[in-house]
Amino acid sequence: MFAPSQHDVRRFFCEAFRKRREQLPLTPMETVAADWIDRHPEYHAELDDVEEAVARNYAVESGRTNPFLHLSMHLSISEQVSIDQPHGIKQAYELLAARLGSAHDAQHEVMECLGKMMWESQRSGLPPDGHAYIDCVRRRATR
Repeated sequence: MFAPSQHDVRRFFCEAFRKRREQLPLTPMETVAADWIDRHPEYHAELDDVEEAVARNYAVESGRTNPFLHLSMHLSISEQVSIDQPHGIKQAYELLAARLGSAHDAQHEVMECLGKMMWESQRSGLPPDGHAYIDCVRRRATR
């Protein structure tokens, strides 16, 4: 199982950003990451300095969004949708994107459901509930 450290994840996004900027070849995963980075110019300055990015603390109390968490969630959701895992996420996401008229806005809605599922799993000590996650996305798609 691949389990990158926080620093590995931050370096990955910074490297994808650098390679895109310099028009260097990207791996398929870097391409997906760079596409999401392009949609979030508010994070570009933070991704530009690798050492600062690795050292920075994004405490909840600071009130700042952690760009690496946000981008990681985009990447995770993109992967889930591409392989339809958990089963049903692809259809639920596509319905939500159609309703909102925006794949990016749909990703942000799915992020809320993903974050809720992870928080509940951590709080309860139980495995993440994929069915509750899909149900959450479906509810948002049909409001």
